[in-house]
Amino acid sequence: MARTDKNAPPKDFETALQELETLVADMESGRLNLEAALAAYQRGSLLAAYCQKTLDAADQQVKVLDNGVLKDLHPGGGDD
Repeated sequence: MARTDKNAPPKDFETALQELETLVADMESGRLNLEAALAAYQRGSLLAAYCQKTLDAADQQVKVLDNGVLKDLHPGGGDD
């Protein structure tokens, strides 16, 4: 049975998020023994950090593209 390396970085944000959601569900189920729960927590921490770093990079890229100015998504829209 082939297993993925749990220390390997995820291939992309969506994969990391999906794996993280699976780990959380497994941990919340209460079916993991202590060793498995600790391993899941460790992997989850790595995935959460990866996701946060990816989101931060995307946010920075949007700011650069917008010259640091967030644009109103509803131009001309006011509280009339």
